[in-house]
This record gives sequence, C-alpha cells and structure tokens, in this order.
Amino acid sequence: MTEMENDNVLTSTQIVIDEALRKLGYGDEMVDLLKEPMRMLAVRFPVRMDDGKTRVFIGYRAQHNDAVGPTKGGVRFHPGVNEAEVKALSIWMSLKCGIADLPYGGGKGGVICDPRKMSFRELERVSRGYVRAISQIVGPTKDIPAPDVMTNSQVMAWMMDEYSRIREFDAPGFITGKPLVLGGSHGRESATARGVAIMIDEAMGKLGIPLQGTRVVIQGFGNAGSYLAKFMYDAGAKVIAISDVHGALYNEQGLDIADLMDRRDSFGTVTNLFKSTISNEELLALECDVLVPAAIENQITASNADRIRAKIIVEAANGPTTLEATRIVTDRGILLVPDVLASAGGVIVSYFEWVQNNQGYYWTEEEVDAKLRLMMVRGFENVYEVHRTKKVDMRLAAYMVGVRKLAEAVRLRGWV
Repeated sequence: MTEMENDNVLTSTQIVIDEALRKLGYGDEMVDLLKEPMRMLAVRFPVRMDDGKTRVFIGYRAQHNDAVGPTKGGVRFHPGVNEAEVKALSIWMSLKCGIADLPYGGGKGGVICDPRKMSFRELERVSRGYVRAISQIVGPTKDIPAPDVMTNSQVMAWMMDEYSRIREFDAPGFITGKPLVLGGSHGRESATARGVAIMIDEAMGKLGIPLQGTRVVIQGFGNAGSYLAKFMYDAGAKVIAISDVHGALYNEQGLDIADLMDRRDSFGTVTNLFKSTISNEELLALECDVLVPAAIENQITASNADRIRAKIIVEAANGPTTLEATRIVTDRGILLVPDVLASAGGVIVSYFEWVQNNQGYYWTEEEVDAKLRLMMVRGFENVYEVHRTKKVDMRLAAYMVGVRKLAEAVRLRGWV
C-alpha cells in the first residue's frame, strides 16, 4: 500500500474509535489517549547478508495501551510495512482483545523487508536482529509478539531463542505462534481461520441460511484463506472461488480445495499454475452467499461496494473494507462481520498458548477448539446485540464492545 493509503487506514480507525468512545459516554481526554499508541518504537539494525555485505533494516513496534495488561500482537515482514500501518494494527489488536475479553492491550510490529527475496539464514538473522533491537520493551509481562504477514512458527522460534539468550533464561511466554515442541499450542496455526469459520456459522444462523451447500468466495489463499477454504469445504459448503496475488480461480460447482492446498507454495500462491483465471476485481463481484476478504487492506471500497453480490461479508483480513464501503454494503442489507471480531481467533489462541506457557500445562486440540468457539460465539453475540439495540452498523458495534474494557481500565487507573 502507498503511504497515503496507510495514513487513511489509521485515520479511518481513529474516526471509528472517536465515535465509539463518544457513544459510550467518554469525552475528548479518552479519545485523545486512545486514538494513538502510547508507545511507538522505530529501530534500525544491521544484518550481515549471504554475500558478505551488511544491510540496515528498519523495524517498528507499537504498543497501543497497557491499562488492561501486557500488549499483544503480531510481527509482519513485508516491504510495505510503515509506521502508520503498525499504529493502526496495534489499535485493532486492542479492540480484538477487548471483544474477546482478554487481559491484554494491543501491540503490533513489523520489519521492512521481503522474505521472498531472502535466504533461510538471512531470514534468521533478520528475525534475531529485530528481537535484539526491541528487547528492552518486550517480554512475557510487557509485550508478547506473534506471527503475522510473512512470518511463521520458525521465525517465532528464532525470536524466542534470541530473547532467551539475551535474558539468560528460557522464556517461552515471550512469544506465541511457536512450534509445538517449543511450547506452542495446538490449533494456533489455523486459529484465525477457525475463528472466521465460527463467525460464518453464527452469521448464517442469524439470517436463517444453512451452511450445507452455501456458496463461499475467499479472497486470499495464505494461511487464513487456505485453512478457511478447507474448513468450509469440510463443513459441506461450496468454495466457488479463491484468489492470490496473481489472480483468482472460479468454479460455480465448487473448487477442489484439497488439491489447491497441495499445490500452493509457502506464500499461498497457486493461481499461476492455471491458464483460466479471473481478476480479483471480478472475484469480489461474484454472486455468492458469503464473501471473505482474507488478503490485504482496502479491497472493498466506495468504487466497488455497490457491485458486491454477497449476503454476508466476513472480514478475515485487517481493514479490507473502507468506512464508506461499510456504509454502502450495510445500507444494501448485507451483514458485515468486521475484522476486529471475525479475525480474533488468532489472538485468542495466542492467549491460550501464553496461559499454557505460564502454567507449564498443555491442552489438547479438542480443548483449544472448544474454548475458542465459546469465546468467539460470546464475542459475536455481544457485538450483534449492540448492533441490534443501538441501531449501529456491525463495525461501530464491534468498536464499542472492543474499546469499552480498555476505556474502563484507563478510567479506574486514574489516567483520564
């Protein structure tokens, strides 16, 4: 995304935060505190590359607010990472934690780099270098990172090892999304997609539509998109279209999801193996029951919102629908389940992992799934009730539910 688009993401987030807090009865002081992260660290760190040359990388870590507890949020490795985006993402993490009633505030981090153009060893050095650069402000009781765009359990393992070396004690609770053998949790890798699947089920129930045979369109085939496609396929829905950065695949009768998952590469790319594809713009306009934007920000905008032909939109990506597009699709009677609710599964299971690390006692996958469903359904019902009783769109309702706990903690601490 361009710098202007990232600024727009932050600005639109601040607009809804302002509206949500005022509807909850808070004034300028609370808005002023919560519209920006309380802590924003920018770092530059050197990394020796495979060719022997040293390259300086730029990274960020935002901590939105720690009134409720330590901050929590992912680290993304992407060439488009910038300060405004990281700030917005940290605010969204606070909202997700509030909706799920977790003892966290929001955090987020990133490094400007392209893992697709780096060797395995270069990626390890960048991972360790980033941890060294931010080590003073993170930790199991301060700020707990996790995987995000183009990072995975291996990156988390390197980061945990580097932090443990710096602190000179084993610290599995410093980071979540780790491999199972290093204190990871069952269900973490597919947690975001599992949560989105639960939200689809709940939204379908509100509209009285059975899941069996439901036509689902998924934009994005990375971690969240591919797992969600599998969950929907296994539940009896028809996934009629998926997309990646190169284009989209469409079959009115339903795609063979197992085959596509086998053939995709580690970055979720598969459409380049097919001759007959459609564009991402055409995918968004397909007639379907459920549309899931699971790629990047600002995909449904004022310019294409009137062409959406879905009954339900469930946002698996961060910020895929602009504020104006939210108003347009809501006015058209489309039920939109916003990102801060729909994609909360990742941070919920990250919380489970942190709890298990702290206890030294680990749960089965069945226990994790049962606890995840309970928390996701409770979050959906809380947001839907505010949407229904306050007569506000689902995004504003989610922000109201998400920011309420944080604002109350700030007030009780006497900060405002």
